[in-house]
Amino acid sequence: MARKCFFTGKGPMVGNNVSHANNKNKKRSLPNLRSVRVRLEDGTTMKIKVAASTLRTMKKRS
Repeated sequence: MARKCFFTGKGPMVGNNVSHANNKNKKRSLPNLRSVRVRLEDGTTMKIKVAASTLRTMKKRS
């Protein structure tokens, strides 16, 4: 699995570091992913990567 949230699809973002002299260097911002075990309806467990912001939302709703 890639660096993507299983539920929201959040992935890496690309941008620039800009210096005072206006020099630009590419940078990558990776999402804050956590590995979580989820129990499925048939009783098996599955390990998925979920963004931390999504986990907070899931805790709020349950």
